[in-house]
Amino acid sequence: MAGDSSFDIVSKVDRQEVDNALNQTQREIAQRFDFKHTGAAIDWQGELGVEISANAEERALAVLDVFKQKLVKRGISLKTLEAGDPRQSGKEVKLAASLNQGISQEQAKTVGKLIRDEGPKGVKVQVQGDELRVSSKKRDDLQDVIALVKAQDYDFAVQFTNYR
Repeated sequence: MAGDSSFDIVSKVDRQEVDNALNQTQREIAQRFDFKHTGAAIDWQGELGVEISANAEERALAVLDVFKQKLVKRGISLKTLEAGDPRQSGKEVKLAASLNQGISQEQAKTVGKLIRDEGPKGVKVQVQGDELRVSSKKRDDLQDVIALVKAQDYDFAVQFTNYR
């Protein structure tokens, strides 16, 4: 096993980058004319939750669009963002969104099956909590697995870490 190379397939969100995107969104809301006097705001709600509020549903959705643009510019996949439906709360409209991380057991099985079925022979896949460890004797096989997984269009974001 000492001669094996490996890497991890994970689904993580860089909290600092999301915080930067949120702060940029707040600044843009404060400066843009179409958000003046609409009560538009975006704030953290817990560790990985965001709450958007405005006086109209269209304004709340517009704030969400600005936030999505900022996330993309900072290199965060929109697959991690799960936005709820706008809901009326008194005179305001609120919209809750959360950032998902980790690979569920079902998702891990899907990726593992893909690698075993279509990946190079001799590649081993292990589920370790909310990530997958892929190992092989040949580094070229690991490169092929990365290309194979990147080519798939999953409903969750994947990153590749600890390549050794």
